[in-house]
Amino acid sequence: MQTRRLGNSDLDITPIGFGAWAIGGGGWAFGWGAQDESDSIATIHEAIDLGINWIDTAAVYGLGMSEEVVAKALTGVKKRPYVFTKCGRVWDETRTIGKCLKAASIRKECEASLKRLKLDVIDLYQVHWPEPDEDVEEGWTEVAKLKAEGKVRWIGVSNFSVAQLKRAAAIAPITSLQPPYSMLRREIEAEILPHCLKENIGTIVYSPMQSGLLTGTWTRERIAALPADDWRKEKNKWFQEPQLTKNLALVELLKEIGRPHGKTPGVVAIAWTLRQPAVTAAIVGARRTGQLKELLGAAEWRLTPGEERRIAEFLATNGI
Repeated sequence: MQTRRLGNSDLDITPIGFGAWAIGGGGWAFGWGAQDESDSIATIHEAIDLGINWIDTAAVYGLGMSEEVVAKALTGVKKRPYVFTKCGRVWDETRTIGKCLKAASIRKECEASLKRLKLDVIDLYQVHWPEPDEDVEEGWTEVAKLKAEGKVRWIGVSNFSVAQLKRAAAIAPITSLQPPYSMLRREIEAEILPHCLKENIGTIVYSPMQSGLLTGTWTRERIAALPADDWRKEKNKWFQEPQLTKNLALVELLKEIGRPHGKTPGVVAIAWTLRQPAVTAAIVGARRTGQLKELLGAAEWRLTPGEERRIAEFLATNGI
């Protein structure tokens, strides 16, 4: 795969990265259900073999589990991919997740992530959420200190508004923003993407397939059978009515568009996000081998203007 430079960094990353949220497993507030560790490790190895050169995780995914599994998967790997992780979410002994951007907390989080990941330096360290908002400056100042000390190579943010990006940039340059972006969540097109393009902030989008809903593999029956510890069962509005009926109809359109090209709906969905000049790359999650291979076609393939219009018209007509 060709690579793209991430913002103001020296990181040349593939257009698709491995997302390690789901491999955090179940047993926490935003888990994806039980996950076999050997499947996770094999899937990460497959991603590397396919040419993906970066992994995106976070301390809170599985409450440390995702980072630990990533470390196990990378043990002995000769050509290690870049490792991106995040801070700003903490948890207690009851596994209750809290929001904290205090300097001491972020430093503690960074040290814990380095230990779990078995790394001397994190390639990209990101503020997971700008919460609490009043502590954005304190948190970003500490992240910048960690970069100056060599504990992290580059620093970015996730889920920030333009106003919050400007506040952080006044303290230290921002390498990247990680926002949600899919056909079902297009809010960033209005202001955020133009701002990032203008300021040379790399954009790595998450949930381009909207938590897997746009892969074309979901039915109402499969959704109803989701385990109780899969956050999509009740906490993800895109899997609930009234949105669900419209979303499944959109998937049928993606099947029609992809079929002549031999592309799945998931490939169409990812390629749609990568068409944006401001988007550097997309995060694609996988839980077992075989899932990533077909999706890599999105790294180079592009929709025609006519196909883009069909999607835009469907979204407008259905109020999505």
